[in-house]
Amino acid sequence: MSTAVPVWAEIEAPRSLRRTLSIHRMGWGDPTTRLGGDRFVRATITPDGPGTLMLRWSEDPADPAASGLDAAAWGPGADWLLDRVDGLVGADDRAGVFEHAHPVVERALRVTRGGRIGASHMLYHHLLPTIIAQRITGGEAIRQWAKLCYELGEPAPGPEELVATMRLPPSPQSLHRRPAWWFHPLGIETKRARPLTEVARHADKLWRWTDAGAATTAEKLRLIPGIGVWTVGSTVGPVLGDPDAVPVGDYHHPNTVAWALAGEPRADDDRMLELLEPYRGQRGRVLWALTSTAGPAPKFGPRQRILPMAR
Repeated sequence: MSTAVPVWAEIEAPRSLRRTLSIHRMGWGDPTTRLGGDRFVRATITPDGPGTLMLRWSEDPADPAASGLDAAAWGPGADWLLDRVDGLVGADDRAGVFEHAHPVVERALRVTRGGRIGASHMLYHHLLPTIIAQRITGGEAIRQWAKLCYELGEPAPGPEELVATMRLPPSPQSLHRRPAWWFHPLGIETKRARPLTEVARHADKLWRWTDAGAATTAEKLRLIPGIGVWTVGSTVGPVLGDPDAVPVGDYHHPNTVAWALAGEPRADDDRMLELLEPYRGQRGRVLWALTSTAGPAPKFGPRQRILPMAR
């Protein structure tokens, strides 16, 4: 690895809408979000009410002007969603590489250069599945999110042939007064049920926080009981387009980064942040590139047990 200080340099590269938008879907069965080879459909809640957004494109990856991107929306929140399409698809973000970076970082950024870091501004929507994903496996999180949406989410607005099986996220009104025991049959214990109801209780404030920027949003979110650094770091990147956001406290990320950049099979958050420090300003982008392309760290020891709550 070079001893020179890594320097961020923007590069010209086609944009992949599918890769850019994939971060907004909680698994293949997400009832709120569908993503195919040429289409992205999301049912969500906006400050103007529920809405469904559909993006279609003819080529991917492609230069933005040649992708054939087309947008349509339905419901009271349609105009709000259409006004934020450019942010969602990362129109203002640019691909780049770090000159004098670790060879693995250089390769990872070039392989993933089609992806952009967009800003959905859908803070409430993104927080709910992120909270559900706290301290459990990805498969569990996907199943529990789907169950919650089918239990509490209203049908998505839009043409029947497009949204027949889709659901809106649970509304704040449907969540904020529910007792913790109500969530237990879904597999969601009290430690995760409480932040879900707290986020719902503060839902009206989330729009103002988002408008205030990433730093203010992160500061305000940490005041909500049950919202920690992992949830904040996992949220402000895709919601506000922050390329430096790093989710501290992840089960896998420290090992992946340490193995890729230092050949160390195990690491903690401090070691991960130390290895990512040369890329400050783009640490979230580098982490995303590494986890997308670098092989996992060697596995040893007992596997994490899945302890079901639902009866």
